[in-house]
Amino acid sequence: MSKFLFSQILLTATPAFFCIHLLHSPASSAAEIPITEESIAATAELAASPEAIASTQTQINPAVTPEKTADIEPEKLPPTENISLATDSEKLAEISQNRETKQTETTAQASGASNDLAESIQTEQNPATTITDIPQIDSLEINDASQIEQVTSVSQLSDVKPTDWAFGALQSLVERYGCIAGYPDGTFRGNRAMTRYEFAAGLNACLDKVTELIRAGGSNLVQKEDVEKVQKLQEQFAAELAILRGRIDVLEARTAELESNQFSTTTKLNGTVWFNLTSAFPTGDITAERSRTAPGSAFAPPTRDANNRPTRVERDRPETTFSYYAFLTLNTSFTGKDSLVTQLVFGNGNSPANELVSAGFYNSWGTPFLDQTGVPTANTVGIREMSYTFPVGDKVQVAIGPRLNYYRYFDGNRFTFFMKGATSFNSNGSTLLNAVDRGSGAAITWQIAKPLKFTAAYMAENTEFLNPAVFNTASNPRDGLFNSSNTMTAQLEYAPSNSFNLRLIYARSSLKPYNGFIGGAVGEPLPYGYADDGFGGRVRDSGADTFVVNFDWLLSRNFGLFGRYSYGQLDINPVNRDRAGGDIKVQSFQVGMGFPDLGKKGALGVISFVVPHDYISGRRFLLSGGGNGGTQYEVEGSYYYPITNNIAIVPAFYTIFNANNFDGNPTVFVGNLRTQFSF
Repeated sequence: MSKFLFSQILLTATPAFFCIHLLHSPASSAAEIPITEESIAATAELAASPEAIASTQTQINPAVTPEKTADIEPEKLPPTENISLATDSEKLAEISQNRETKQTETTAQASGASNDLAESIQTEQNPATTITDIPQIDSLEINDASQIEQVTSVSQLSDVKPTDWAFGALQSLVERYGCIAGYPDGTFRGNRAMTRYEFAAGLNACLDKVTELIRAGGSNLVQKEDVEKVQKLQEQFAAELAILRGRIDVLEARTAELESNQFSTTTKLNGTVWFNLTSAFPTGDITAERSRTAPGSAFAPPTRDANNRPTRVERDRPETTFSYYAFLTLNTSFTGKDSLVTQLVFGNGNSPANELVSAGFYNSWGTPFLDQTGVPTANTVGIREMSYTFPVGDKVQVAIGPRLNYYRYFDGNRFTFFMKGATSFNSNGSTLLNAVDRGSGAAITWQIAKPLKFTAAYMAENTEFLNPAVFNTASNPRDGLFNSSNTMTAQLEYAPSNSFNLRLIYARSSLKPYNGFIGGAVGEPLPYGYADDGFGGRVRDSGADTFVVNFDWLLSRNFGLFGRYSYGQLDINPVNRDRAGGDIKVQSFQVGMGFPDLGKKGALGVISFVVPHDYISGRRFLLSGGGNGGTQYEVEGSYYYPITNNIAIVPAFYTIFNANNFDGNPTVFVGNLRTQFSF
């Protein structure tokens, strides 16, 4: 609806809109007479009477009470002056059928117009709006509304011409009643589309102005005939008026309550909880490289036997587990453009496949990414992420913090993101990237041009799930921010369309040995496991380089492809200088298919094939992970199915061949059923 049409409706619409037209009819040219206190009281009696409102709420629309009003976040409420609550059409129809008072000829004509207008607004494509349907008014509307200025003559509106079809209506509303405003630039913008909320706000402003004139005794503007007609119309439409005012009162009360009890004016809290039911089914005993003195530990490194071969143990089938994992995220903005993120994590997951892996491969193959503990001690709360992001100009974003999330900035992929995409550790991202999952430092993102984005970061190791007595070296003064395990990463992303993304990534890492060996969760590009000097001896700090190519391509609305290739090189520097060093070269592959909206809008099916670690050279330095020379590979299928906007189920199934790089190991099957709750 245009604003010109709005002006005309205010003067020609129906009794449901209180027949402002009648105030400008030829009858209003009758002799002016003083307005009495009795007529003033009668005019506003039904509109303002608490009893009328209460009666209507209990008899006509008992559901409209503060206790039954839907919860509305304060920040999503439009300004009060821009809100209109449409009346329930079925209830109004019933009320209209029961009216006993005959309408005057003028009122009957107006009523017919009302029905036409109501039908044109409340169709199946645009049903009547309720309190819970109120949308967020966009920023343009809010900014415009805040700058509207009152005018006293239609000539002050530069874009309104006498030839405009609604000129007469607009002139009367401006010059007679003073209830139409213009913009600071002197325009009315009559052809701009308007919402029903804006329509109601303008209507309400005119009604308030008329009431104000009546109360002020404006006999030179309001005649006796006007008052009598308004009184009659208010009596006739008392129910509709009471419902409208009652709902607005309820909304205002609810808004005030929310504002007084809200968590914060600058911070939003959201959370996600996952339940995981997981089983691992090896078709026989699994050979793993582990310590013989602690065969049940996935962390204790093996030793080398007389043949310089890492010690091996046999692992049998583990039991089924049922666990949880949860994030609580606080997003704070002080300017509307910045973001302070504080993410809490807790859980108790220990996936069954961890009973089968070689030492150093805890939470790797066969383990769903969300089936973990997330903290050193189960069932305790830790800080997973703490960072502050702010813009520098229009194209640069800077993030700093003691615990930045590496994967918020690098190696993303629409089909492998853990919330909806591929579910296992080995399929979520590159297995060779990165040694620092969360770290202290800074990241800079530069939108070079529309298809190109460049991201660079420095992070020193400070990961939430590692034992702080040994790890978290960035906050340890003996290692600090620049002498700890750290990584420098650069990513160039090319996105010529919304359907295709290509990422080129390079990372340079400086890795510290723990317990004398490089590896484990902070060993990439060594894909977990442990590396020694080739004879069971210790090694020094090592440098490493990793290259990754990552793409996702949505070929059609319901089908896409994705893939990764990773290459890494890790230096080996023995503590014993009599032993020659060298390097380990390793690569990994991943290809897959994605099926968006499979079976339901918002669903996502994913099939992923991955070779997590294919050693090119340097296998002699592998204390754990080398196996007998075989190459492990995996096939994964998962299906994210949203039951509601807040609840989803995600079944997943993995098949692992040549587990632990032993080509004689039997096949391992893993099943996981995840339930995801978001709030």
